[in-house]
Amino acid sequence: MNGTYLIVDAVFLAPCVLLQALTWRRRPPGHGSALVFAIFGLVLLTAVFDSLMIAAGLFTYAPDRISGVRIGLAPIEDLAYPIAAALLGSAAWNLRRSAPAGRRDRAGRGDRAASALAARASERHRR
Repeated sequence: MNGTYLIVDAVFLAPCVLLQALTWRRRPPGHGSALVFAIFGLVLLTAVFDSLMIAAGLFTYAPDRISGVRIGLAPIEDLAYPIAAALLGSAAWNLRRSAPAGRRDRAGRGDRAASALAARASERHRR
C-alpha cells in the first residue's frame, strides 16, 4: 500500500472542505441534510458505476498506489471526486445567497445606493 491516490485526494479535498466551511453560514434551512443526502447518493452511484466499468475492463488501478479498501470493485480513493463535487456545488449555492443578517444590514446601504443609481440611469435612458 503506497497510498499515492489518498494523498492526491487529500490535496484535492482540502480546498473543497475549506470553501464549504467558509460558506456554511449562508446555507438555507435544511441544507446540511440535503448535502449529506447528495454526498451519499453520488458516492453510491460512483461505487456502482465504477464497479461496472472496472468489471468490464475499461480501466484498472495500480494495486501499489491504492489503499486496497474497496466498495464493490471501486477503490475508496475514487470516491473523493463525487464528495468534492457535492461540496463545491453546495459552496457555490451558498455563495449565491445573501449575507447572514448581521452583515446584510451593513451591506444593505450599498445595495440601496446601487439600486438608486441604476434607477436614475434607467430613467435617463428612457428620455
